[in-house]
Amino acid sequence: MSSQVRGGTRWKRFALVMVPSIAATAAVGVGLAQGALAASFSVSGQDFKVSADKLDGENLIQYGGIAEGHDLKGNAQHHPVTISGFSNAKITNMCQSLVTPTPLGNITLQLKTGHKGTPAEASNIYLDVAELDTDAEFTNLDIGVAVGDPSHKTKPQAGTVASPYAFSQRADRAVLTNVKQKAWATTAGTFKLPNLKLRLLGGDQPCYQDIKD
Repeated sequence: MSSQVRGGTRWKRFALVMVPSIAATAAVGVGLAQGALAASFSVSGQDFKVSADKLDGENLIQYGGIAEGHDLKGNAQHHPVTISGFSNAKITNMCQSLVTPTPLGNITLQLKTGHKGTPAEASNIYLDVAELDTDAEFTNLDIGVAVGDPSHKTKPQAGTVASPYAFSQRADRAVLTNVKQKAWATTAGTFKLPNLKLRLLGGDQPCYQDIKD
């Protein structure tokens, strides 16, 4: 995000613009999927990083998708993503960061929650994930189930356009530990963020550094 600055940085405006998008996100998403899907909303020109010690989610559904949006200069972009949905999820020691360019240099918006013994909780949560590194454990995993199969306990994201026969996978439970991910968007029915800490930091100070293969 860039803005003209005269006589100083408009920190209050910067925070008001960025907080809503960053407060409604969490860490989740595993595996690979295929399909031709499109979300009902466009994404911003920036992805964000999320880390967490643990995510414990119920009724996973996962399938491939395309996040459509524009870069910061207005050029159209299409981002392949894995859409991961849970009916309920608990996230322990979550950190989320977004590095934003300004005329005075990069600024990092960093959010931390669920770090004092009470995890963050979300219901009906869906994430458009671009990259994920984690240790994962699934309970009652089914791979290759059609997106439109009526037996999915968590239904595909509302507004998603796709063939009901596209590839997906599901599990009764998924436990992810040592989570590091990049995502383009998240939606949730409810999201509780205990002991929320929001900070604006100078320079590049993401929740984690990029992992080298």
